[in-house]
Parts: sequence; C-alpha cells; structure tokens
Amino acid sequence: MIIVFTDLDGTLLDAETYSYQPAADALQEIAALQIPLIIMSSKTRSEIEFVRRDLKNNHPFVSENGGGIFIPEGYFPFSVPHTRRTSGYFFVEIGVPYLRLTAFLEQISREYSLPIRGFHSLSVGEVSHLTGLSTPAASRAKEREYDEPFLFDGDRVQWGRLEELVTAEGFVLTRGGRFHHVSGPHDKGTAAGVLIDCYRRRYPNALFVGVGDAANDLPFLRLVDRPVLVQRPDGTYESEIDIPGLYRASRPGPAGWGETVLELIHRGRSG
Repeated sequence: MIIVFTDLDGTLLDAETYSYQPAADALQEIAALQIPLIIMSSKTRSEIEFVRRDLKNNHPFVSENGGGIFIPEGYFPFSVPHTRRTSGYFFVEIGVPYLRLTAFLEQISREYSLPIRGFHSLSVGEVSHLTGLSTPAASRAKEREYDEPFLFDGDRVQWGRLEELVTAEGFVLTRGGRFHHVSGPHDKGTAAGVLIDCYRRRYPNALFVGVGDAANDLPFLRLVDRPVLVQRPDGTYESEIDIPGLYRASRPGPAGWGETVLELIHRGRSG
C-alpha cells in the first residue's frame, strides 16, 4: 500500500492559479489505484473541504499547519485515541482554540499598545483585497480554528516585545510576508505522526510518500519514506529542506508534483 501526504498551495495547487490540472494524470492514477491522498495544509478546514469535494477525496486531512486532524467516520476499523466527533469526522484537536488566540492578541495589543490587526477583525472584503482571493474563498479563509494571521505595523522594538509575550504564553510566532501568524506549539509533523501510526496499524508494509514546497512542510517530510520537494515558481527550492533521501521535482507546483508522484507510485508498485 502506498500512501501520499501532500501540501496544497505551491505544491498540488499552482501558487497563482490554485489549479491542480497539471497533476491530473497522477490524480487519476491515485484514484484508480485507491491510494490514500492525505492533505496537509495551512488552509482552514473549510478551504480544504472545498478542495476535497473537487478532488472527490474522502481521506483524512490536516488543517492549519497541524492544528486539527479530521478522519471520516468509519475510515479506520479501530478507534483512534483522543478523538471526538464533529460533523461527520472523528477529530483530533492538537492546536490551541482560535478564540483563545484572538483574545490573547487583543489583550496584548491593548495593554502594550502594539499595532496588531488580527485576521478575525478584517471583513471578508478586506481579506479578499489583501490576499487576492475571491469573495467566497476569502470567506472560507476566515473560518479559522487554530491559527490567527495578523497585520503588524510596528518597529523592531515592538516586534521584540511581541515575541517575548507570545513565547511566555506558550504560543508560537511566525513571521510572514504580509501576514504574520500566532498559533499553538504544533506543526504538520505532529499531525502526520498520528495518521502514520494509524495507517501502519492498518497496513504494516505501507510506503509513505510526502510532497511539499516550503519550510512548514519539513516536519512531515522528515517522517515519510519518500520525501519530495517541488520547485518554487522561479525554479528554486526551499533551502531549509535538505534531508536524506529527498527527491527534488524537476518542475514547479502541480506539474512537478504529478511527474514525481507518478514515478514514485510506479517504483513502489514494481518494487
């Protein structure tokens, strides 16, 4: 049994068009061979469900960089520890609940006069304008559960103070391009480890393939048997990802995804 874990943006989905069409042949073969395709994304549950419906994907998935694991009811023929039911899933909560994150940011913004504007306070129109997402896509992006993007218009001293406060609370601060993020101490590797244990229990000889393009994919790429790094749109690779056995796709995004995943599927089946 081959099992594929994948990131979405810039990996299975094109970084600009969000299309997976260049990977269509590989996706068709995955479906025909009934290979589980596990989405591991920084996207929200709502955003991932939208993609899964389009892909006709009925496998588990991981949202918001490992904050939540969603396993369709009845998917595994055994119970998964630490799960509870929610909307047709058995659900493992790893991340810090969203309301706690937003309340924390609002509190320190007031108390320390930090120029923070959280994603939760932005309108759907503002999110659409800032991100380039369509209005429906921006609405799905706002349905957050474990990670709060925010705008920060402060100086270096204020940023340093923010880092101290976030760390003292036990949260994680991630610097981004336009948006920065605060979340709990979790990553994609934590969530992937839970699912890998489940699949190994079901399929002891399973071969795990993992595909990503960015530094936040490194924690789960370390856990799989065949890690794959796809090119960025400019043809470069994420410099932070350099692990034993790494396959580097020769093309960016879904084109490189499809080409390399097909190759690994054929190798795995022939081996």
